[in-house]
Amino acid sequence: MKLTELTIPGLFVLESPVHGDDRGFFREWFKLNDFEAAGVSFQAQQANLSMSSRDVVRGLHYSLAPEGQAKVVTCVYGELDDVIVDIRVGSPSFGRVEVVHLGAGEGRSVLLPAGVAHGFCVTSENAALSYLLSSPFNAQVELEIYPFDTEISVPWSVSGEPIVSPKDAAAPTFAARLAANQLPTFH
Repeated sequence: MKLTELTIPGLFVLESPVHGDDRGFFREWFKLNDFEAAGVSFQAQQANLSMSSRDVVRGLHYSLAPEGQAKVVTCVYGELDDVIVDIRVGSPSFGRVEVVHLGAGEGRSVLLPAGVAHGFCVTSENAALSYLLSSPFNAQVELEIYPFDTEISVPWSVSGEPIVSPKDAAAPTFAARLAANQLPTFH
């Protein structure tokens, strides 16, 4: 597995071979030994799976868990654009947005550092995102930012009207979260 750091510190694209034939394909999307060899520490505490239809936008979500919450995400069905926003106060890339296209058969995953906001939009008819979390979900410290905030200006790849949850549609802006001291800090 190849790990390539992007412009947000601690954010990596992970690439692994896809072995395909007339039956389908096989790939490894998480190998702790490869992470450790690259100097990256990650201990999975929870695994989640999300299935969505075209033009669904989920996010932008983040955790203020005291132990932090890093994620390893991959698309296991269909295609989607994974969105990462550095919201860590004091980060050299504070406010930066990265978009990584993920397709089930493409051999790409993303390692998100603790403290960044995460979201995705589905670009195929349906898509499933699987992710590992370094700390368990804790509703009391899980927050969201309005996904269409013009200050962040995420280039969502939707072909029609975006489909969002009521919670995401009513989420505070990036500036409101910053003013309320509800953003993580960069370590």
